Amino acid sequence: MGSEVNCTVRFGKLSSKGKALLETAEILFRGEFRLKIPFASIKSATAVNGELSVQTTDGVAVFELGPLAEKWLHKILHPKSRLEKLGVKPGAAVSLVGAFDAEFLRELRAQTKTITEGEVTAGLDWIFLATESKEDLAQVAKLAKAMKGATALWIAYPKGQKHITENDVLAAGRKAGLKDVKVVGFSPTHTALKFVIPLNRR
Repeated sequence: MGSEVNCTVRFGKLSSKGKALLETAEILFRGEFRLKIPFASIKSATAVNGELSVQTTDGVAVFELGPLAEKWLHKILHPKSRLEKLGVKPGAAVSLVGAFDAEFLRELRAQTKTITEGEVTAGLDWIFLATESKEDLAQVAKLAKAMKGATALWIAYPKGQKHITENDVLAAGRKAGLKDVKVVGFSPTHTALKFVIPLNRR
C-alpha cells in the first residue's frame, strides 16, 4: 500500500529492528515492539542525518531511514488527498457500484459532477466497486466486460479480514482478464486495488 522499509526504530528506552510502513494516514512499525502513529497524532516531525523523528502524544519515535527520511517527512507533512492517490481528476467520468461511505461521496462530488451509481455507462474514466465479501466479487467479471480502453477499476475491500482477502480480490480481477497495477489505503478500514485492461487488449 505505502512505502515499506526494514529499519531500526527507537522509542523511549526501546530499540528494535523491524519493518516500518508509511501508510496513507499513519506510520506502522512491527519489530520487537509495535507502533501505530496516525498522522493526526503527530505534534512535530523532523528529518536529520537520515533519521526521521516523530513527536507524538506518547513520546518521540526515531526511524533510522537513511535517504528515505526526507521523503517520508514530506509525505507526512504534505499528505496527498484520497482522490489524488486514486488518480481521479476534476471532471472525470465515474461509476460507483456498491455502498461507499458518505465522506468519499462528498469528496468525489466536489471533484466531478459526472457520476453514475449502480450502473456502468459508456465513456467512463473510473469504476469503483465496493465489496464487503467474496460474493460481492462476482460483479467483477461483468464490470470487466464493460470496460473500454483506459477505463480503470478500483475494488475497495475491508482490511485485515479473513472472509475477503487481497488474494481473493487479485484472483477475481485476474480471472476477469484484468491487470492489477496499484494498491492504496482507501480508508482506515478499507484498501483499494486498481485494475486495468492489459495494453495488448486495448
